[in-house]
Amino acid sequence: MRPLHQTYLAALILTAGLAGAAPKVGLIDVDGAIGPATVDYITRATKVSGEAGHACLVVRLDTPGGLLDSTKEIVQAFYGSRAPVVVYVAPSGANAGSAGCFITLAADVAAMAPATSIGAAHPVQLGGGGGDEKSSDAETMNKKLESHAVSTIEAIAERHGRNVEWARSAVRDSASITAEKALELHAIDLIATDMADLIRQLDGRTVRGAPLALAGAEVVEIPMLARERAFQMLWRPEVLLLLMLVAIYGIIGELSNPGAILPGVVGGIALILALYMGAILPVNIAGLALIGLAVLLFIADALAPTHGVLTIGGVIAFFLGGLMLFDGSVPDFRVSLAMLVPATALTAAFFMFVVTAGLRAQLLPVKAGRESFIGVSALALTDIAPEAEGRVLLDGEDWRATTDAPVREGQRVRVTAVRGLSLSVHPESPSP
Repeated sequence: MRPLHQTYLAALILTAGLAGAAPKVGLIDVDGAIGPATVDYITRATKVSGEAGHACLVVRLDTPGGLLDSTKEIVQAFYGSRAPVVVYVAPSGANAGSAGCFITLAADVAAMAPATSIGAAHPVQLGGGGGDEKSSDAETMNKKLESHAVSTIEAIAERHGRNVEWARSAVRDSASITAEKALELHAIDLIATDMADLIRQLDGRTVRGAPLALAGAEVVEIPMLARERAFQMLWRPEVLLLLMLVAIYGIIGELSNPGAILPGVVGGIALILALYMGAILPVNIAGLALIGLAVLLFIADALAPTHGVLTIGGVIAFFLGGLMLFDGSVPDFRVSLAMLVPATALTAAFFMFVVTAGLRAQLLPVKAGRESFIGVSALALTDIAPEAEGRVLLDGEDWRATTDAPVREGQRVRVTAVRGLSLSVHPESPSP
């Protein structure tokens, strides 16, 4: 066995080595809309950073906003994190808008890069309304939502000693300011040009009652899991528009070509995903209504001989609906013309050629089977009385037949119905 003094010496050496180890700083990147995938990522990162003993966790943020419920969960994850949380709005040009404003103010340290912005935290609801009563209900609901958001951001700002008055205006007035102005108003704590500058300014700063020791700190990135990355990619206006197109193509394609199955299944899945995403993105009900009107106009043009007039109206309605699909007050939530123009042209072509051909094929008269006998001329082989049964010759075959008017042998009759192995006929001209 090793002597006691040697064991004690080894323990001292190990302790000294651990004490001299460089501190570690966790780092995650949150880029895009705030949603359930973001909640999972940030919550997991706070747990990993706390268990790993990181000196702090830096959340590098660039977001136009997102779901208020998801924002609340992120704020709660910050409050429950063992490691201090630093939100760093970066790089230059980044924005902490709407939900991002709540998240930034909820951090233990709020930092921004030069030429970034924060604010415009007014909650966005699904817009629209019809009639005074509906408008009044929507206005009441928006006021309740605004009051709730104001009280939430006030509590967050007070917790960290930040400018409560500006936080309130960020919600009520959608106030948005630059990083320099935010520092001047004490809405944030510092401005850092990059990660190295951020760590340098954080070193020695008192957070949660203790100074941060970050001299020579090692930055450890906590990457997103594959499923988190996949779901995060979905929270984009272009993806929602694409899902809506797939839903329209699939469901209408199935209806115009019954029995295909695959288009209906794909369209149904896309529709569910589009509805799920609609909970986070600021969708405008007027845009949805215009797109729905465009679909109806395309279908009507396929059934009525309007010589393309309704299709032209459908193209205009679809294009305007795509422009209005998302709230224009949030610049990051807009469909680009580079995607909207091809989508409009593709949708018009789909209805003009695929749907029109399918619907018109269903309206053609039956050309096979017993149903094709209806309306065909036949020759009476015997006399046929209204309450008796006779025989007729149809396409070279001898058929039993009944009639609702007297028929004489050799008279031409017209088939009106097929009932099993018997025909119902009516004389083409009165009996002589």
